[in-house]
Amino acid sequence: MSDAKNKTIALNVRLKPTEPSAHPRATNYPNVGMAQGIACLDFGFIEPTLLAAIAKTAKDSQVAPKGLDGTLVTRVAMGVDVLARLHQQIQQVLVGMRDAR
Repeated sequence: MSDAKNKTIALNVRLKPTEPSAHPRATNYPNVGMAQGIACLDFGFIEPTLLAAIAKTAKDSQVAPKGLDGTLVTRVAMGVDVLARLHQQIQQVLVGMRDAR
């Protein structure tokens, strides 16, 4: 019985969008936090012009701001097991992109 418990099987999963999830959201800032065994993935958006202005400030050896405001696009909470599967999938995508080059 323990062999069946540790066995991984591949399934084709199709996620059907609901109205709010049907539209892609732009994000250029991720953050991952852990609390009580749950990973919280925050995806945000920072105006590109603001990022460029901060980069120019740093390049000109001026004092950069201590913080900046962005917009929280979405927060996704998941268990560590789901986070591990996400990590595997991201690795597969990155390796595929590297191999394609």
